[in-house]
Amino acid sequence: MELPARRHEVVNRLVQTSYEHAPYFRFRHGIENPLRFRIYSVWTAAIIAGGQAKRLGRLDKWALNVGGQRIIDRQLAVLGGVAEHIFVVSSDPHRFRSLGLRVCADLIPGTGPLGGLYTALVRSPTEHTLVIACDLPFLAAAFLRYLATQIGRADAAMPRTEDGPQPLCAVYTQNCIGAVRAQIQRGQYRMSALEEVIRVTHVGPAEIAAFNRDGKLFLNVNTSNDHLHATELTALEPNHIKSERRY
Repeated sequence: MELPARRHEVVNRLVQTSYEHAPYFRFRHGIENPLRFRIYSVWTAAIIAGGQAKRLGRLDKWALNVGGQRIIDRQLAVLGGVAEHIFVVSSDPHRFRSLGLRVCADLIPGTGPLGGLYTALVRSPTEHTLVIACDLPFLAAAFLRYLATQIGRADAAMPRTEDGPQPLCAVYTQNCIGAVRAQIQRGQYRMSALEEVIRVTHVGPAEIAAFNRDGKLFLNVNTSNDHLHATELTALEPNHIKSERRY
């Protein structure tokens, strides 16, 4: 079969195929039954683990050691007490075999974090999905639970810090799938553009402050200096809690 000449046609075909064949998990799991669905619970968490970090010598950010644990292990320790289902989205699922987690390959490779979000929502077994970047070592369960309570009738609940919105530490509903799909089809892969086409409830700096007294909640590890800073901060924290793993 001859491939389409234009890249966006290839992307459009991948989008259509992935969406048409996505299982309707939310009906199978009884999410439409109000007795089983609690709006304040984050039932699924998806960790978006993209490619290797160029600014870190092409190392896997999720595997970096912070305070004696890999970043992803620190995340799982927190998410295990928040989400009923946890899985990873990656362009290379084989790298995660040792974790014993469900790993979903990118449905539309080469579309960056937005493509990771699309895969997370299509593959999620629940109506609400917490989407997390793999380079956040200081997640707080209390904040994530609070974030989930703020979604209301919106399509997403997203923190907005003084540095701007945090779309890769946010709760999304299945309603976002169509908007994300359309954005990918247009070749517009910026996460920030998504806020223009979905209804977002923002959790602002004043609300975040109650959960972020040490200022490290949204510290992400993108560079060697970030990694060093994160490691130094762990010297001030108690032993990290063990995961309540339910995945």
